[in-house]
Amino acid sequence: MMDYVLRRLGMSLLVLFGSLVLVFFIVQVLPGDIAQMLLGETISTEKADELRAHLGLDRPLAEQFWSYLKQVLQGELGRSYVNQESVLHKLLTNLPATIELTLFASAIAITLGILLGVTAAICRDSWIDSIIRFISLFGICTPNFWIGLLLILIFSVHLNWFPSIGNGGLRHLILPSVGLGITGAGMLARLVRNSMLEVVHKPFVRTLRAKGIGEGRIIFRHMLRNAIIPAVTMAGMMIGEMLAGSVVTETVFARQGIGKVIVDAIGAKDMPMIQGAVLLTAVFYVSISLLVDIAYMMIDPRIRRMMRAAGR
Repeated sequence: MMDYVLRRLGMSLLVLFGSLVLVFFIVQVLPGDIAQMLLGETISTEKADELRAHLGLDRPLAEQFWSYLKQVLQGELGRSYVNQESVLHKLLTNLPATIELTLFASAIAITLGILLGVTAAICRDSWIDSIIRFISLFGICTPNFWIGLLLILIFSVHLNWFPSIGNGGLRHLILPSVGLGITGAGMLARLVRNSMLEVVHKPFVRTLRAKGIGEGRIIFRHMLRNAIIPAVTMAGMMIGEMLAGSVVTETVFARQGIGKVIVDAIGAKDMPMIQGAVLLTAVFYVSISLLVDIAYMMIDPRIRRMMRAAGR
């Protein structure tokens, strides 16, 4: 098991390095001149060149990347071009709001997805199954920003149940979490339904029924345990995607978080802030993926047996 974890950790570090390289060079080709954005369109050529030299933008790209890589390895993400604020401090200040949104959205997606998937499998080919499949398809196919606007229109403008914008308590968190989590709920519902239907005709299920074990116990203790294994991988990927997808949701609901920081930084071509935000998001995504792989191994005993056999 430890060998597997170390291999996955090494692969994760390679993915992070690749993300760092990719975002560094992508940011370099963004349209617009950072000097003119910071000092104005009427700035003289001499002043613009002086600012570029001060920021180190006049050096070759390879040299700039090497300097940035050394900064990152030392735990420093640089300073914002716009206000000279520490990038790491800015990101850590806004990170709790984004994590809070992602966790609430993930809880909604996982809970709703599993409940809908199990219900659809139990009521297969009934009108309940048809409704759940329609809801799942709607959640998967509808863009998050449109769902967010629809939630604001219904629950904020017409019903006045929840606030539509800003950070705050639980009431401010409900609509953004639903808007962000409904796509994941739809995907999980379809996956759990299909997995449950694959398990329902397995020999062990017939054996349990022959022994007189209650249907509820068979469904939730035995069938769901086997059907949930593929959903674990999707849930991990979904959480990482929600963290990245918070850019759209935080913009629609005017919430301050990592997503809003990225949008503002792109608008100002604040390269250190963009690079730091994307790198931080990649760290979380890769970490979640690693934890999911470990959890997958712990849940499925067949994988553990295969690893033990490989170890021999």
